[in-house]
Amino acid sequence: MTPPSFPCAPRENAGRGRKPMPVPGTIMGDIGVGLPGFLPSSGPIVQITPPDIARRRLASWGVIQADTVKVTRRETFEDAFQAGRHLLIAYERAERDDGETHIEGLPKSTLREFNCKLSFVPAGHRFYGWQRPRVLTRVTYFYIDSQDRSFGLDPPKISPRLFFFDQAVWDTALKLKAEVGNSDPGSGQYAEALSLVLMHELLRLERTASAAARPVRGGLPAWQQKRVVEFIEEHLAEDISLTALAELVDLSLYHFARAFTQSFGAPPHRYHMARRMDLAKNLLQMPTLSVTQIGSRIGFRETSSFTRAFRNFTGLTPTEYRRQREG
Repeated sequence: MTPPSFPCAPRENAGRGRKPMPVPGTIMGDIGVGLPGFLPSSGPIVQITPPDIARRRLASWGVIQADTVKVTRRETFEDAFQAGRHLLIAYERAERDDGETHIEGLPKSTLREFNCKLSFVPAGHRFYGWQRPRVLTRVTYFYIDSQDRSFGLDPPKISPRLFFFDQAVWDTALKLKAEVGNSDPGSGQYAEALSLVLMHELLRLERTASAAARPVRGGLPAWQQKRVVEFIEEHLAEDISLTALAELVDLSLYHFARAFTQSFGAPPHRYHMARRMDLAKNLLQMPTLSVTQIGSRIGFRETSSFTRAFRNFTGLTPTEYRRQREG
């Protein structure tokens, strides 16, 4: 039986089938099924239990190490991490029938589908999760040296984030993952350059988030913004009533709608729809999904309704947007 295609999976390297050869400045190694003790790592990595449920490959480029993971059985497993370096997680294929994920400092999440999502665990924070997978999970862990001078003499603090999406971070992470096992000349230097870009994208994201969290007169406090945004992200493909959002933060409908608009620059319904369109843009870059499938994934029962909404936000139909990106 052919496995289902997955929208966020990167294209396989053209050199598939060749035995990977180390390139200058790169440290690589495999952690195969049945070889849980072979950990060619420059530091602690995410511990997966049971260890033989996943096939892993590690590659290091200076301040960043990539750890690609493919789960090989649909059985319950756990993953945990706590160390003196940052952890960025890129979930390419991740759906579960049951489970929860927790990053120290944030509420735990029982989100069932987190394909195309990112999470960030700051150095020293504990990460733990367990799941009964619905599909064979594909995820890449990026370990980042938090004390590297690329962050400056006084490394800034980066806040924990659970199941978020940022296009620039996502694109850079997948480009870096694609270099794991690449034996082409110059791949190591390219990966090191991507590592720096990834680090600065994370800093950019933190600065943007900090600016957005500053109190707006008449707007929602930071904790209310966080609670509402997390709820919307976990229910992107569903219809969310204004009443449900207002009750989350214990405000009247009128007060909530006004405060939300002042905080985010758009009414709740439009903000929710904009986030759905952002996800649609990402899925449209994957040719394996049809426009109808993408519309269904983000909560549209009719393709015509999805097309109309997408055009209202972008000025293009989904098909036109896809062709423009391909060109």
